[in-house]
Amino acid sequence: MADAFAPPIAPVALLGPSDPAPFTVHQAQGRSPYLLIADHAGQQVPAALGNLGLPASELDRHIGWDIGIAGVTVELARLLDAWAITQTYSRLVIDCNRPPGAPGRFAPLSDGTVVPGNQGLDAAAQDARVEAIFAPYHGRIATELDARAAAGLPTVLIAMHSFTPAMQGVARPWHAGVLYQRDARFAHALMHALQAEGDLVVGDNQPYAVSDATDYAIPVHAEARGLAHVELEIRQDLIADAAGQQAWARRLARVLQTLAPGLG
Repeated sequence: MADAFAPPIAPVALLGPSDPAPFTVHQAQGRSPYLLIADHAGQQVPAALGNLGLPASELDRHIGWDIGIAGVTVELARLLDAWAITQTYSRLVIDCNRPPGAPGRFAPLSDGTVVPGNQGLDAAAQDARVEAIFAPYHGRIATELDARAAAGLPTVLIAMHSFTPAMQGVARPWHAGVLYQRDARFAHALMHALQAEGDLVVGDNQPYAVSDATDYAIPVHAEARGLAHVELEIRQDLIADAAGQQAWARRLARVLQTLAPGLG
């Protein structure tokens, strides 16, 4: 009988020559005031981690990534002419929207699925993932925000996410949700604009809410800099295919253009 899963010992540099870069920048010269980030856009796993001991079917589930959000983000960036960044690796490798010490940053269990490659991770293994994926991704966001601030450019940060239609057997009625913590101004403006579409149920800090304990991107990149912002969640069944992704990108582009008409 085969032994229980044990990931190969990671090299000093976690990402090898066959592994993709930890992020992709889109519309690098974008002139929109909107700046889009997608922390859970990808589902790749570094070769050194042996797929975390999971079959591809598990990485394809919502536990592995935010289904559909990469396509929405890339198309929305194109329509708005907005700078955007999409993170490459599965949230099961490291959740790039979790601060140090947060539960789920290296999830040993996710929605009932045991993640063998995340069992008993020591500090060195955790640090390797931070240094290879989390740090360069967030470093690139910070660099862009610094450059925009130095140039005096207005910025509205939108953290793009998607959520599963049901969690632990409970259906979620929202088509989308706006999330925030200390500053609800832009989130509520977007919520009201989406509600005015007439065919959407929009959650106010639903199905999640932002907090310092559970979130990294909004507290660090938006709140700490005093930027207008929102964390936007879209239900995954609405954006599971290219048609849905394009439809939502078009809807969001139209709505967002009405909220910041003088900033472009």
